Amino acid sequence: MRKNDKVKILFRHRSMEMGGVEKVMLSVLNNLDQEKFEMTVILNLNQGELRNEFPSHVRKVYLTDGKEDLSKNILLQKLQLLKRKTQLEKLRKNPDIIDKKYLKEEYDIEIAMTYNDFESVLNSTNKNSKKIGWFHSEINLPKLQPLVPSILEHFPQFDHMIYCSEKIQKIMHEVYPTLQYPKESVIINAIPIEEIKKKAKEKISDLPQNPLFVSVGRLHTRKGYHKLMDAHAQLLKKGFQHSVMIIGDGEELTNLLAQQKKLGVEKTFIFAGNKMNPYPYLKSADFFIMPSESEAWPLVIAEALILQKPIIATKVGDVEMMIKDRKTGYLIDYKTAEICAAMKEFLTNKSLISELKENLKDIEKEFDNQKIFNEIEEIILNLAKTNR
Repeated sequence: MRKNDKVKILFRHRSMEMGGVEKVMLSVLNNLDQEKFEMTVILNLNQGELRNEFPSHVRKVYLTDGKEDLSKNILLQKLQLLKRKTQLEKLRKNPDIIDKKYLKEEYDIEIAMTYNDFESVLNSTNKNSKKIGWFHSEINLPKLQPLVPSILEHFPQFDHMIYCSEKIQKIMHEVYPTLQYPKESVIINAIPIEEIKKKAKEKISDLPQNPLFVSVGRLHTRKGYHKLMDAHAQLLKKGFQHSVMIIGDGEELTNLLAQQKKLGVEKTFIFAGNKMNPYPYLKSADFFIMPSESEAWPLVIAEALILQKPIIATKVGDVEMMIKDRKTGYLIDYKTAEICAAMKEFLTNKSLISELKENLKDIEKEFDNQKIFNEIEEIILNLAKTNR
């Protein structure tokens, strides 16, 4: 850090599709003190629903165009995608081009928002910058195992590692107790409470009339939507009328649509796609459900709590710290039978729903955003001091 200057921070990230990590980054960018910090974000792809949501005081740099900017002509688009892939691979192998041609300046702090960004931060040609990693994943998750060797290789190279949940940190140390860890902190995700409540007031009209469960998340196998659909179909066969709406998009959509057709639930299990503002759907629904196989500190649970929505959620990540079972939500294991039983309970047990709603009336008092941003600022300032 140069004397009498702001601390210069660089966030490196792939793209800005709608997701929890992207929301966390935007929250940090919006709330770090502008008098202390000068912030830049560099994206591999200028892509995603949130790509234009950066605050005006943040400089945005990108390496290649996003899918939104590609030709609608299929043949031409394929050529553009090949060119884009080649360009990104060239830049990955030659990070000095990124630093000299695209960024054109050096930074005190470089931040990787997920393990997918670790390599780009650690390969920075600016060897004087302090490197911060953000880790959101359960290291023992089976589907993560192909990536674990590179994650373990990168961990000790950081100056500071931030975990978004205590459980994520605990699992990491239990599974790899001898790894050389950098200095660490657990910092939960901040919640833009007033923004959520304000956006939730937007009028919508495309909701089913029968009892509605809403879920918000990327369409990925670990989100458990295939199990949720099976549970939904079973309940309909037993005469429990309801609908399910999934807000989000992702690589699992094709498989889920095939399952939807096979089960004959096209009209009651609805894929609504991504929504720039999902909060009116969450607020207008009867219930919120998160059937995930794994999570860290899921931002969407906090959002559902703020909107005082009865929640069914699997006992993953720090969810058991966020929800008091049968008091502020309903906790289950990642099993189709338990998802089905919990949904049935919500559809039939009016006294339980009334109790949950009553207990959620003052829930927002449990969230302290300023403490979160103060902790992040302290980490950055302490690291920057060593660069003076």
